[in-house]
Amino acid sequence: MSKKMVTIDGNTAAAHVAYAFSDIAAIYPITPSSNMGEYSEEWASKGKKNLFGKTVDVVEMQSEAGAAGAVHGSLSAGALTTTFTASQGLLLMIPNMYKIAGQSLSIFGDHSDVMSVRNTGWALTAASSIQETMDMAIVAHLATLKAQIPFLNFFDGFRTSHELQKVEQVDYEEIKDLIEPEYIERFRARALKPENPAVKVAAQNPDVYFQGRETSNKYYEAIPEIVQEYMDKLAAKFGRQYNLFDYVGAADAEKVIIAMGSACD
Repeated sequence: MSKKMVTIDGNTAAAHVAYAFSDIAAIYPITPSSNMGEYSEEWASKGKKNLFGKTVDVVEMQSEAGAAGAVHGSLSAGALTTTFTASQGLLLMIPNMYKIAGQSLSIFGDHSDVMSVRNTGWALTAASSIQETMDMAIVAHLATLKAQIPFLNFFDGFRTSHELQKVEQVDYEEIKDLIEPEYIERFRARALKPENPAVKVAAQNPDVYFQGRETSNKYYEAIPEIVQEYMDKLAAKFGRQYNLFDYVGAADAEKVIIAMGSACD
């Protein structure tokens, strides 16, 4: 068979193959993937056949989440299914992607949910006991105000969330002694209001995106020092010393086990 040469873009190349293999295409256009859905819809309207001699059923949903849900249902019903998305659209599909792949999340001390958000830009702190859960929550709330980076403070489901221990409850008045009002004032000053207009960016073009990433690096680089600072302040006030990490064992160990959460309790 002679080769057929064409001049096409990436969207066309991907859609050409997806159309061939699919019974159904559940779509919600989002740049730069919109063309793939548009091509599939155009081909279907013209009666183009897939590999099985059928016209692909192209369905446009109300959102990316809806498209992902439709893909899940369609696959479960035995139909070969595809969708096209990009950027924020893909992020909205993540919950259904877990289900489509048969990946259930355990609520019993499992960290799959936490690990899935490591690339969101949030700082993470983990607690291993009931007392540490309370203390790490204090550290996280104080550190996020100074660092100007959101924090996710987590502890293990059921193993810690439902375990009962006798701990020292930190009084609100004692917590207030650790608060630095200037950081709260700085946070409130950034609130969206008519007299102080601002834009919260959801997407950027290449001319400024990398610059924006670089300008935020200094905030992340400062986080370890800030977190340790508040761990030390908490220790000075309550007598419980925490560190970014602790090593227990032989100084000349050749193998180590790295653990976090209740496994460290």
